[in-house]
Amino acid sequence: MKDSRILSSFQELAHAAGARPIADMPEDLRARVQVFDTCQVGTVLRAVLFVQAIVAVAALFGAQTFIAWVTQLAIYTGAALPAVLAWLLTVCGLKRQLGLLPIPGQWAAAVGFGALSGLYGCGLLVWMGLVEPSPWLASAASGALVSAVLVAALMWRSKARGPAGATARLAELQARIRPHFLFNTLNSAIALVQVDPARAESVLEDLAELFRVALADASASVTLTEEVELARRYLAIEQIRFGKRLRIVWHLDPEADAARVPPLLLQPLVENAVRHGVEPNEEGGELEVSTMRRGAEVEIRIVNTVGAPARTAGHGLALRNVRQRLKLMHDVAARFELESTEQRFALRILVPL
Repeated sequence: MKDSRILSSFQELAHAAGARPIADMPEDLRARVQVFDTCQVGTVLRAVLFVQAIVAVAALFGAQTFIAWVTQLAIYTGAALPAVLAWLLTVCGLKRQLGLLPIPGQWAAAVGFGALSGLYGCGLLVWMGLVEPSPWLASAASGALVSAVLVAALMWRSKARGPAGATARLAELQARIRPHFLFNTLNSAIALVQVDPARAESVLEDLAELFRVALADASASVTLTEEVELARRYLAIEQIRFGKRLRIVWHLDPEADAARVPPLLLQPLVENAVRHGVEPNEEGGELEVSTMRRGAEVEIRIVNTVGAPARTAGHGLALRNVRQRLKLMHDVAARFELESTEQRFALRILVPL
């Protein structure tokens, strides 16, 4: 009876934490999707290289010698580079306002900014006296065309991100809420009901919080503080199972708390550390979680001791998903590094602050 009441209570908690499916969102909200992500370093770098490649090819027309090509390239770059940077900065600064527009409106605004940027680049050449006559119409048309190509690339990237994020999320749920973990946690709570009811209630609250985060609507990012708190709840549950065998060390830098990371980032990683570094060893093991601000970046380190091999071989699913979601969110600004020795396994993540 007590077991059934506990299971029933847990089911109610999980049901109450149910997420609102994306399909249930209003039609107008689904149509207004933010696609302009030009504030990231990787996006800026790719856009500049793409435009520079176009300029290099355009300079070949009419250039009979290498010196003539270099001269034409320098002139065109003097107009194209400031123009593309102006477009990127404008779109970055107005990305929130642009995200409120429907997709056709976003297209129109971005192409319009591209035409204005082309005129700006042409104006610089005219001001320096490098072109005569002034190609105003050609510059505006070129700016509009290039911006349309860039918007198409951003649109494609935004559409590709959706299914990739959904796939990663489903994989995380499978890797994170495995049946044995659920039953072990419930058994821990059942065992504590008679001897320590308050602690049993705390275990169920931690488990309910894990399910709430797993089943809630996925947000674009969360703070590192939220992820640390979720990892603490998970490790508190595992501490019930392993007791003194699980030795946890925290080194947290308050200046790193505001960093934005993908949701469900730390929990799968500390679960891996417990599963492969503590569970197989009779004497248990040590898990160290540290955060530190390093200038404009935040470093996250997870280190666990290594002993006997795990009873079941891992597939690296959690590591691949975390790496993928970091790349989707921060592009080239994030780094994910692994270091393995006979005594320990270390994972290092760098994200912008």
